[in-house]
Amino acid sequence: MTTTDPDATLLRRHAEDENAAELVALAEADRGQPKPPGWNLSPRAVKTFLLGGTLPDGAPIRAKYIGREGLIEIAVATLATDRALLLYGVPGTGKSWVAEHLAAAISGDSTRLVQGTAGTDESAIRYGWNYALLLAEGPSRAALVPSPVMRAMEDGVMVRIEELTRVTSEVQDGLITILSEKALPIPELATEVQARRGFNVIATANNRDKGVNELSSALVRRFNTVAPSVEVERIVTIFRELRHGVTVDGQTRLKSPSGTLSTAEAISVLQSGLALAAYYGDGLLGAADVASALTGAIVKDPVQDRAVWEEYLATVAKERAGWRDLYRACRDVL
Repeated sequence: MTTTDPDATLLRRHAEDENAAELVALAEADRGQPKPPGWNLSPRAVKTFLLGGTLPDGAPIRAKYIGREGLIEIAVATLATDRALLLYGVPGTGKSWVAEHLAAAISGDSTRLVQGTAGTDESAIRYGWNYALLLAEGPSRAALVPSPVMRAMEDGVMVRIEELTRVTSEVQDGLITILSEKALPIPELATEVQARRGFNVIATANNRDKGVNELSSALVRRFNTVAPSVEVERIVTIFRELRHGVTVDGQTRLKSPSGTLSTAEAISVLQSGLALAAYYGDGLLGAADVASALTGAIVKDPVQDRAVWEEYLATVAKERAGWRDLYRACRDVL
């Protein structure tokens, strides 16, 4: 089968392309709503894009994130005040996904991206040079190679920085002037790039990764840090540990259950817990809300998997700081 649509061959489209129809519909319904300078949508519409909802004409908006409404509200409000946003937590809690969709909704462009690694150098945050032109003509704007951050400042859009704590401290500190002064000095040219309205930084950081570079207090002060719900972190941690057969600190070997413990199952546990919290609880997701669905996701075989889960609860959950409520809730439903 042949097709003339070039996007049909892409493995994964950017969030703004995948959800283009919804973004257009939200923008049309959003007319007259107050928007921060440089934003495509109002904060209310950005929240609807992430969490889902229904437009005035009855058209549905699909939820892109299943989790606490307050977390998204804080994230959107942070960006609306020109304060940078740091999404901080364990792997698998949707930090990168949320960051991409926030950038798509606010700027219509999620492609301004710095992928943080141990090898990320200063040029990824500030700028680099075309050395052929630099040697031939000397320092000039034509010889300068702008970073994604610099291009976002010039265009007044969001830039994403993934895995900020994997970047060395010296490179991290290149963000301090950008975030505090909203300007990027270029001393070689005796000039600077000033950020246009609409520019901001959405960063993600993993607090469980080995070899993490701690963020300096000066840099942390320039971010508003938002962490996923503690229940989200605990579910992700349990699924990860049981899949891998070892605790995250590598100290305790574990037996694995017969099921796959997929991401889809983790999301299902959260959906079930959120429904219980909303309809029968106080609206805040707690250990008792997720215990039943969590146990059901793990215990597929009533004999083998039950033994695995009981051992995990007794040796890990019961002894782990801050997990006693989850231990008791899960024991109650076994």
